[in-house]
Amino acid sequence: MAKKKDQSKSTAKPKNDDAKRMVGQNRKATHRYEIIEKIECGLVLHGSEVKSLRDGHLSLDEAYVRYRDNELWLVGAEISEYRQASIWNHDAKRARKLLVHKRQLGKLAGRAMEKGLTLVPLQLYFSERGIAKVLVGVGRGKKLHDKRQSLKDADTKRHLDRAKKHYDRK
Repeated sequence: MAKKKDQSKSTAKPKNDDAKRMVGQNRKATHRYEIIEKIECGLVLHGSEVKSLRDGHLSLDEAYVRYRDNELWLVGAEISEYRQASIWNHDAKRARKLLVHKRQLGKLAGRAMEKGLTLVPLQLYFSERGIAKVLVGVGRGKKLHDKRQSLKDADTKRHLDRAKKHYDRK
């Protein structure tokens, strides 16, 4: 008699499509800046901030990254107050420290001091381990004609995708 394999003791982890759970994205950053380089940073948060982020209460629209006292700081990001935290709540617009390796810090600081370059937060998400991360981009400001060209390119791509989709249906 053939032995049946016990499939219930599988050691493989089930695949999770939500490996990186996106909390917020700075859409204006890609319109205003030409992103040259991207780097992932950790974030120092209070408990009520983490709970508020898990609920999706975040705005990165006016946020930027500042290099000060050999540290990177996320300034202007608004994490709304967590309603159940009562008196132990956080300040919604406080500056938050970013965590990076020393080599990366030196590299980013050098790039931030160059003329015409700035550090902007692109997105905030939770990693597979549930840790809040910020994707920071080194960007150069776009001129008006660059923005117009980007919009034209996106419009052309959209029309081509629609035509291709319509063609594939037939």
